[in-house]
Amino acid sequence: MNDVLSRLQGGLVVSCQAYPGEPMRDSRTMTQIAQACVVGGAAGIRAQGIADLELITAAVDVPVIGLWKDGDGGVFITPTLDHALAVAATGCAIVAVDGTRRPRPDGRTLAEVIAGVKDRYPEVLIMADAGSADDARAAQDAGADILGTTLSGYTGERPRSVGPDLDLVAEIAGFAARPLIVEGRVHTPQQAAEAMKAGAFAVCVGTAITHPSTITGWFAGAVARHAPPESPPV
Repeated sequence: MNDVLSRLQGGLVVSCQAYPGEPMRDSRTMTQIAQACVVGGAAGIRAQGIADLELITAAVDVPVIGLWKDGDGGVFITPTLDHALAVAATGCAIVAVDGTRRPRPDGRTLAEVIAGVKDRYPEVLIMADAGSADDARAAQDAGADILGTTLSGYTGERPRSVGPDLDLVAEIAGFAARPLIVEGRVHTPQQAAEAMKAGAFAVCVGTAITHPSTITGWFAGAVARHAPPESPPV
């Protein structure tokens, strides 16, 4: 097995990303978060954006899954070959790309994108972020090294589950000849364990670990829902 894959097998990948405009949207901050996650036991880091990837790959000693989000709809996760080549140039071990069957902005097929990266960076692995079992099959046929459930519930093919799409995990695991990384709405350790039981090679968690605005909202909402009624005026 590839050394990168052996290091990820049975482990936790932590996605260290912040949305534009957020206080934590700073490459140095994301790097420090990535380092803290490695201290906590992360087997790998997933991050986006060239500046973040350049800093993070130099700062951590675990495999980095890199991507470049460009756009806000349709195919926007490392959407073109040029994006994928730029991500690979940062030194990350794995390049994550949109792994759906939807048209890409540069008109290339997924197989062409994968071949283009492999031609320049033969040592780099490609993770295909799929939204359905048919996506995963097509991505495997196209030459992807890793399959992901990242886009389940976001492409219109499957409903958006409350937690990870465990039915999809089990379906893909049933035919996949490539490692499957479960990603998307894994919010608790129990859900991560269930994903492994369903056939995951590794599990990727983002929001529940690295997005304090959302985590704070979960707690604030729970407190507010159970707060005692206001005292009547005196």
